[in-house]
Amino acid sequence: MRRFALSRTGRSDALSGLVAVALLASLLLAVPAQAQSASRKAGRGLAGMTTMFLEVPGNIYQETHRKGAAWGWTLGLAHGLGKMVTRTLVGVYELVTCPLEVPADFAPILEPEFPWGYFEDA
Repeated sequence: MRRFALSRTGRSDALSGLVAVALLASLLLAVPAQAQSASRKAGRGLAGMTTMFLEVPGNIYQETHRKGAAWGWTLGLAHGLGKMVTRTLVGVYELVTCPLEVPADFAPILEPEFPWGYFEDA
């Protein structure tokens, strides 16, 4: 049986990718939410495509705090699964359209703006 392992080059590429994602996340968090720009739109799209799985626990958390545990684990789970697909599609749209001019009254399509926004008020 053949084992697959990362070579030195593969490990350094993986580390470089993690560093790039960490830098992107730190830049996104440093910019105020009111400052809508092409780079923020691209970052929001990339975050939506890569962290869409946070919709499930985020919606469970949100519904549990609004209506109780029974609603959180049923309705929150269903909403999370549906919003996971929506966040992915909106993320693709925002990443593809980020080079286009951002209108002055532009607002994020989804609320919260980033998937981890569900947990910020905890």
